[in-house]
Amino acid sequence: MTKHALSIHAGPKALAHIREHGLRARDIAIVPAAAGGPKGLIFQKMDQWLFGTWLPSAPRERTLIGASIGAWRMAAACQADPIAAIQLLGDLYCEQAYPDKPTPRFVTESCERFLAEFIGGREREITGHPHYRLHILASRGRRFLKAPRLNISVTAGFGLAVAGNLVARSQLANHLARVVIGDERDPAFWLKAKFDAFDTQFAPLTPDNLGSALLASGTLPFIMEPVRGIPKAPEGTYWDGGLIDYHLALPYSRVAGNPEGGLVLYPHFGEQIVPGWLDKSLPWRRANFGRNSEWLDNVVVVAPTQAFLQTLSRSKLPDRKDFLYYGRNHAFRILNWKLAIGEGERLRDELAEFVARPDLARVQAL
Repeated sequence: MTKHALSIHAGPKALAHIREHGLRARDIAIVPAAAGGPKGLIFQKMDQWLFGTWLPSAPRERTLIGASIGAWRMAAACQADPIAAIQLLGDLYCEQAYPDKPTPRFVTESCERFLAEFIGGREREITGHPHYRLHILASRGRRFLKAPRLNISVTAGFGLAVAGNLVARSQLANHLARVVIGDERDPAFWLKAKFDAFDTQFAPLTPDNLGSALLASGTLPFIMEPVRGIPKAPEGTYWDGGLIDYHLALPYSRVAGNPEGGLVLYPHFGEQIVPGWLDKSLPWRRANFGRNSEWLDNVVVVAPTQAFLQTLSRSKLPDRKDFLYYGRNHAFRILNWKLAIGEGERLRDELAEFVARPDLARVQAL
């Protein structure tokens, strides 16, 4: 029996569409990209094919939405040469190197330099792409986290956020608000009608706030300094978009009736969709189960299989814990991360094969 590298999961509307039409580029309306740090590296080869070959074969307006590394991946896709930009993102991410116990200032400055090299001089082509509409998710503090000046305020604020989230995800909304910094050309009606407990605000994405928006979207509490003063965005203190939208559990089904095609193609790290970063340890809190599962009716998730993961170093995707595991042996970590990126060619090839010759036996329920 063949051990596939890629699993394919689809909601009921997506499965019915694939059964009738196959998986066609022209039907893809939204591409989400999850937070998850180095995990996102595994999609480098797939992203290069998606945004360099397949989706451009059927140009249309598409929403690209991401948090943290997902937002960075989507920003790479919006560059004039997406293949080179996605390559550069992977190279820069792999080559990060930190001393033991780096200060938040050190990590923040490192990420600022990273982003300056990644997008510097290309802000207008990213925010003004002829077909793609980029949306960046960030978390804005409330209560103790609204304008903290002391570390104790941050500690107290996130302590209360963790405790509230344990009771109910809706309680996290007392401490963090969602901010979508996105392309003004995209009305994003599917996001603007309230769909969960979080206060969601919108700000225009422009060349002069792209860098700070991407930085905010990937700003880890305690590891980095919070971001303030994002041009054209609501005043406040910003952290990682993944705190609220870790795996982007959003109401995608609202675009299912788009006459131009309403499918969502979601390259993801696994078949489960965890709503917020604080939900990782709460196995009962998954978006593909429960009352909001209909949000995923028109979603196709493609993800690495367990068989694929077993072929990687340490039998897992690259992740932030690798910085501690490899310590100062940066060269060995970089080597293993780049080997994982290379193995990602198998994910790309299996998706391309499915597009060319759809095999419905491979599609599982989401």
